[in-house]
Amino acid sequence: MKKTIAVSMAALLLAAGCSSGATETPKSGSGEAAEAVKDVTIWAWDPNFNIAALNKAKEAYQAKNGDANINIVENAQADIIQKLNAGLNSGTTKGLPNIVLIEDLRAQSFLSAYPDAFYDLSSVIKGADFADYKSGPTSFGGKQYGVPFDSGVTGFYYRTDYLEQAGFKADDLKNITWDRFIEIGKAVKAKTGKAMISLDPNDLGIIRVMIQSSGSWYLDKDGKTPTLAGNKDLKEAFETYKKMMESDIVRMHSDWSQFVAGFNNGEVASVPTGNWITPSIKAAKDQSGKWAVAPIPKMAGNAKSVNASNLGGSSWYVLNVPGKEAAADFLAKTFASDADLYQKLVTDVGALGTLKAASSGAAYEKGDEFFGGQKITADFAEWTKQIPNVNYGMHTYAVEDILIVEMQNYLNGKDIEKVLGDAQAQAQSQLK
Repeated sequence: MKKTIAVSMAALLLAAGCSSGATETPKSGSGEAAEAVKDVTIWAWDPNFNIAALNKAKEAYQAKNGDANINIVENAQADIIQKLNAGLNSGTTKGLPNIVLIEDLRAQSFLSAYPDAFYDLSSVIKGADFADYKSGPTSFGGKQYGVPFDSGVTGFYYRTDYLEQAGFKADDLKNITWDRFIEIGKAVKAKTGKAMISLDPNDLGIIRVMIQSSGSWYLDKDGKTPTLAGNKDLKEAFETYKKMMESDIVRMHSDWSQFVAGFNNGEVASVPTGNWITPSIKAAKDQSGKWAVAPIPKMAGNAKSVNASNLGGSSWYVLNVPGKEAAADFLAKTFASDADLYQKLVTDVGALGTLKAASSGAAYEKGDEFFGGQKITADFAEWTKQIPNVNYGMHTYAVEDILIVEMQNYLNGKDIEKVLGDAQAQAQSQLK
């Protein structure tokens, strides 16, 4: 993962429609001679993570299905979004792949906008075989369209040496609230001079982490209706964010490289975020043995909040085009069922999947020397089971565009009720 690309879905749709005339998007269940198709083309981004995982799946599948031609094509995530919208909005599937990786936060937008474009996988896989929270983005209208892939389960990464200087041990960091996190951060800053956390004012990922831990989101259960005004969890998240800023425990950054440099250079004492950050933290070889991971803090004002949340993650989707049966078979025999494959993904790629049957094993139980021998993969797998299931819906990024501006207004003194009320009004006006 890697920094989320906040591209407006509406803008992309307006930019679509440039494809040349070709086949119409087939309806679900339409009769076509797809059974004879052996080639499967897959689009994904990130060569070191998603593409690497695909290559492992390809090896496993071809070991049993040698005649299958699996064609893996790397595209930037933004390019995949643009190409899908352009093709599907114009009603053509020419040039589109059989399988495409879609970020969980965007999945409902595609499934809702193009209900006939994706192949129903309900008879091929069972959503219940995966982490419960993944059912929200991958199902639609009572049908299972996505094969859940990686987990964006979060963790509270921290420098053990800095925390110990401030008087804190591992047990002091378990099952804490964000209010306690701030208090610990104050002590760390006083004792070490280090910031507790690094934040980008134009990225509200930390707000998502907070509200999902309480089973809340920006939108109602229908995935469309904004629920900003009167949203107690969102209000508390905003208030917590402001407390962090006013407590002088925050280091500010404006891009991904600055974010990573903060903890690689030893300027930041903790990194509460998705497990995909592990390779970036381990890039600082001289810090081996100085890091550990605790459960993510929870919300203090909601008794149902848990010390587990999600940030990121994506899933595989089959387009309703010739070759869909072959594509579904590939996914069914790899990411949807192969527990041994997931052992290799953990060991060789660092990818933590969400298939329940693959949530244990030698790769998961191995201690990581960089993290003082802690079995961080097993811990993340356990926390994945606890993540509340929410409906990310269709408008997460559009809502966040509004909230980013209102957050700055709030930090500059605007009343919180007015902030959320104005955000609600803007969202209702823009998201009709």
